[in-house]
Amino acid sequence: MADKPNKLVHYGLWASQVLLALVFLMAGGMKLVTSQPDLVEAGMAWAGRIPEPGGKIIGLLEVLGAIGLIVPAATKIKPVLTPIAAACLALTMLVAGAEHAVAGELEALPANIVLGLFSAGIAVGRIKLSPIE
Repeated sequence: MADKPNKLVHYGLWASQVLLALVFLMAGGMKLVTSQPDLVEAGMAWAGRIPEPGGKIIGLLEVLGAIGLIVPAATKIKPVLTPIAAACLALTMLVAGAEHAVAGELEALPANIVLGLFSAGIAVGRIKLSPIE
């Protein structure tokens, strides 16, 4: 009976990792393939406030974070990278949320908060509750 909560946590973390990886893979991939002026035109005003390669760099970091959520844990090669990737994505969402708040774009904050909390939860879960070994 004692193994069931650990298995539930383990599978819950995996489900969260996959969903979060898909979100960041899509968001980051879109930033990688879309020009900065087109990002601004699509309603992402932040893209107009950063230097030209900034959107591509953010997109690359999000894609790498998505890969980091899955690959190290799935292959069990350097699985400690999974909670590190999750923590880095949480930090990314913290910075993004702060940038949106300063710019008065409060409608963007809920997504930053939810994604940041999920990322932080995965980081803590994979360090404390159910590490990949």
